[in-house]
Amino acid sequence: MSVSDTKPPHRNIEFKARLTSLAAAREIAASIATSGPEQQHQIDTYFVCAQGRLKLREIAGQTAQLVSYARPDGAHPRASDYRLVPVADAAALKAALADALGVQIVVEKHREIFLHHNVRIHLDEVLGLGDFLEFEAVLDGDHDDATGQSQVEHLAARFGIAASDVVACSYSDLLKTSQSA
Repeated sequence: MSVSDTKPPHRNIEFKARLTSLAAAREIAASIATSGPEQQHQIDTYFVCAQGRLKLREIAGQTAQLVSYARPDGAHPRASDYRLVPVADAAALKAALADALGVQIVVEKHREIFLHHNVRIHLDEVLGLGDFLEFEAVLDGDHDDATGQSQVEHLAARFGIAASDVVACSYSDLLKTSQSA
């Protein structure tokens, strides 16, 4: 089987911002949620790779996932193409990937997940970085890039996100920057 025989990656529209008040964001999320919240403790181990990003996501009480994704950095809602692979033995895979590729950084967070129709609302407390809000508009046959973009922009306005709070990169990049400062 060739790589072209695999199914295409998933796609979503993402947006991230720093929070000045986690409690206020939680109130808004709860008031508009169609489901949630779900609580998760996540550890993302990022590996050195030639293109995109590759991480092993370990979620307490759930099956780990290997996640590869490509997303441009930018201070606006942006498309992310990603693949999720369930991992039965996270420790063994982490060791093998660390040996072969090298570990870039580890990001640990507590995440509350609310769902607003097809948009995941993440309220994240990231160890060493602080509190953040992230939207992921999941695209499918009923939701294209333009629809997802519009949904995320509407939610950003609803949460009162200031331009100065928008985050243009991943938590891994923020953490690497904070550790080198």
